Amino acid sequence: MTRVNKESGFSGLLEAKRLPGLPGVYRMLGQDDSVLYVGKAVNLKKRVMSYFRKEGSLSPRIQLMVKQIIRIESTVTRSESEALLLENSLIKSLKPKYNIVFRDDKSYPYIVLTKHVFPKLSTYRGSIVTKDRFFGPFTNTYAVRESIHLLQKVFRLRTCEDNVFSNRSRPCLLYQIQRCSGPCVKQISEEDYRSDVTNASLFLQGKENEVIHSLESEMLDYSEDMQFERAAVFRDRIRALTKVRETQFVTGSGNRNVDIVTVASIDGLVGINLTVIRGGSHRGDKVFYPKNASEQDECDALEAFLTHHYQVGDVPDEIVINKKIDKDVFIKHFQQSFERKVRINDNPISERRMWLKMSERNVELSIQQQLRTKETQMDRLVALQTALGLEGHLSRIECFDISHTMGEATVASCVVYDRGEMQFGEYRRFNIDNITPGDDYAAMNQVVSRRYQRVITGEGKLPDLILIDGGKGQLSSSLSALSELGLDDLAVIGVGKGEERKAGKETLINARTGEVIQLHPHDSGLHLIQQIRDESHRFAIQGHRKRRDKKRTQSRLEDIEGIGAKRRQRLLSQFGGVKEVAAASIEEIAKVDGISKKLAEHIYRQLH
Repeated sequence: MTRVNKESGFSGLLEAKRLPGLPGVYRMLGQDDSVLYVGKAVNLKKRVMSYFRKEGSLSPRIQLMVKQIIRIESTVTRSESEALLLENSLIKSLKPKYNIVFRDDKSYPYIVLTKHVFPKLSTYRGSIVTKDRFFGPFTNTYAVRESIHLLQKVFRLRTCEDNVFSNRSRPCLLYQIQRCSGPCVKQISEEDYRSDVTNASLFLQGKENEVIHSLESEMLDYSEDMQFERAAVFRDRIRALTKVRETQFVTGSGNRNVDIVTVASIDGLVGINLTVIRGGSHRGDKVFYPKNASEQDECDALEAFLTHHYQVGDVPDEIVINKKIDKDVFIKHFQQSFERKVRINDNPISERRMWLKMSERNVELSIQQQLRTKETQMDRLVALQTALGLEGHLSRIECFDISHTMGEATVASCVVYDRGEMQFGEYRRFNIDNITPGDDYAAMNQVVSRRYQRVITGEGKLPDLILIDGGKGQLSSSLSALSELGLDDLAVIGVGKGEERKAGKETLINARTGEVIQLHPHDSGLHLIQQIRDESHRFAIQGHRKRRDKKRTQSRLEDIEGIGAKRRQRLLSQFGGVKEVAAASIEEIAKVDGISKKLAEHIYRQLH
């Protein structure tokens, strides 16, 4: 059946028949040229025609999208792998309404060993572009911290910053508690330190047996030389590594790196679990919840994850999945993008099947917990709406708070709660200027005015409820700002601190009626207010501290005569911060390029 949009005269089937039978990317457009959907295809004509022939085979999400299409655009590519890359790029830039989308998390943490003579051990996030050695990725920072703690204990590698390392004259506390070998003050030779770095590198690659054999050899050598104290050090290292190896519950993959990716759905909520195995060691699990996915979209969600996650990340030797998808497309894609073969295994056996079942169980448990959390949040919303006597639907709540230190570096926060959770990407901070320092009322008036001036001009949307962290003064200022913008119908509630500023003693004030509401400490609606208010408070304080510290840091060096921007940058690069510059001697300051002995003395006097 040919579908025709009666208003626009658009016929999807006729448009699809005009497309070439080549690989490429198609874009479904709606009213005002809004991009509804972006997809890839081996054969553009066949793929797009499928949307307009079998309505019953489409998911509800796609059926709703098809009804809104008034135009189709396409781009031909040389291969489906190339189409995969273009599709991902367009999804990120165009943000189509009906695509399955994964939120861009911060990059995964890695452990890095630098290329110095005495390499530094540290954590790292971001794109890998340096020549240092990276190990990972880890799915969470806890696993990174645990690994670094063990590496410090066993191999005693340095973790200090370069400027600290190059300026030390005596060992630090880590050396005293045997967590560093003291390379900064030559307590270990380059050769011995290099050996420790090699063993640490082998351990991070999952080659524990090789490390233990190496340590056993060194222990025996020291024993034969009658250096029993040194031999005991290596004995303790072997014991620590043996204990770690015994507690690893996922082993047996040898030196291969494997990712386990499983998708599941319960009650319409789709989740994807990523289990990372590196060198036989379990690096952790992480669950992702894609946007716009439903139970019928499990395979689409899995394909979207493989496209999104492995664009620039660490691609393993093998990816084990729990659904049947077109593997060849991704195998070719990884071959072209990363110039090596990646196996995609959808029928694992032996230990890999065990890992797959474990990953599936993890994602199911996580989805169940997420559903319970959503139910709890809905219960809280209903309880809050009832307690406040609000009419209409309550979903979006915005909360404001002010933070400063005796009027210095005032920052206001606006956090957003919507769709049952905090919307971190919609948070905003406002630097407050041109007011009397410490005037919270004026600060609140300014931030509310600035926030909703943007909203009424099209940046964002209005909330169902506004929370103001403060009493009647802040409320009055907020109402004044809203009134000037013509927003007199918005519900506004003030959240007073209560007696002795204790949680559960908060006083709620309805700004429109003046009614004072005191909820029971265990009221679920109050718990929701506390959650949002505390998040607003945290976000404001964080912004204030950054602004204050930046101002104080800059002012101390900027106030010194003879220190311009270039010299200031050289000093900060050499020492790492103003505090470190102040702690340096005149001789150390004079070593900085462009700083004479006389100027170093002047800087030293100004900072003391």
